[in-house]
Amino acid sequence: MTSKQSHRKDEHVSLAEKSYQQPDDQGFKQVRLIHESLPELALTDINTQVKLGTFQLPFPVMIEAMTGGSERTGRLNDLLSQLAKAVNLPMAVGSQSVAIREPELAATFSVARLNDPVGILFANMGANHSLKAAKTAIDMIQANALQLHINAAQETVMPEGDQDFRWLKNIQQLVADLNVPVIVKEVGFGMTAETVQQLMSVGVQAVDISGRGGTDFAKIENFRRGDKDMAYLADWGLTTVESLLEMRRLKTKPVIIASGGIKTPLDAIKALVLGADCVAMAGEVLHHLIQTDLDATIVWFQEWLQQFKQLMLLVGAKNVGALTQVPVVFDQPLVDYMQQRGIEI
Repeated sequence: MTSKQSHRKDEHVSLAEKSYQQPDDQGFKQVRLIHESLPELALTDINTQVKLGTFQLPFPVMIEAMTGGSERTGRLNDLLSQLAKAVNLPMAVGSQSVAIREPELAATFSVARLNDPVGILFANMGANHSLKAAKTAIDMIQANALQLHINAAQETVMPEGDQDFRWLKNIQQLVADLNVPVIVKEVGFGMTAETVQQLMSVGVQAVDISGRGGTDFAKIENFRRGDKDMAYLADWGLTTVESLLEMRRLKTKPVIIASGGIKTPLDAIKALVLGADCVAMAGEVLHHLIQTDLDATIVWFQEWLQQFKQLMLLVGAKNVGALTQVPVVFDQPLVDYMQQRGIEI
């Protein structure tokens, strides 16, 4: 018999794919990169490798947390982990809370480690869980790091959602007592500089800002409500670009992962130009897997990465660090945002 939690996992996947074609509002169209007519580089000069915390990556790209916790989503984790191995990129599994409550579902997550024995895998759970639960999640997939998701907006709209969002003290304990890096992650509503400052004050060294513009969990959870009466929150939160601009207000910064509507290599380049250390994709990858198959998705992703390298050449960036020196122009709405938030242009 399928539990309510497992059924919700299946609903999330179906509704995420249903909303795939939603208008792009992550803000990247309001960011223009200045074309470099004389890059004075060859493609063979371009170095896409990057260090993310203690991890050495071939590209500043990862497969974002998506799924697990039911038979169907277990099959998706099976495919996603095979994809991660094929393209040699890190992968985060979806929230493992359901498997902590129902241990028989652990295999829908641990399949990722079976498929990718030496790859970089991130465990994932809510920021309210205990140290014991966090260790269980990490052990479940022999994780290299743990994502703690903070999802107040999602839980507020979710029919059966939590109402207690006092998380900071627990985050502090988990960061102090776990033996793997902890990444605090939003789920599509963005982060302000103030939020990140609070997280850094309790020892957090990496965040995933996950801005508005990708999978919209307020919209998904509202669809699951009987009267669907919270549709007015469909544009809640900061866009991915606004969240990245917020990080400019910080004197010291954590490792910054940018997710939330990253689809094209140009989106990724723009995010890195704006200060991200790495980008993460979920909906775009899920869409290709659902609409095609594993082999076709591997080919698509390999071509995506090749185009990413070509765009680095196009803006004259010999390595990933050089992307932060690429000239950029903002459309007026972003200029207005920066002025009101005290962000230097």
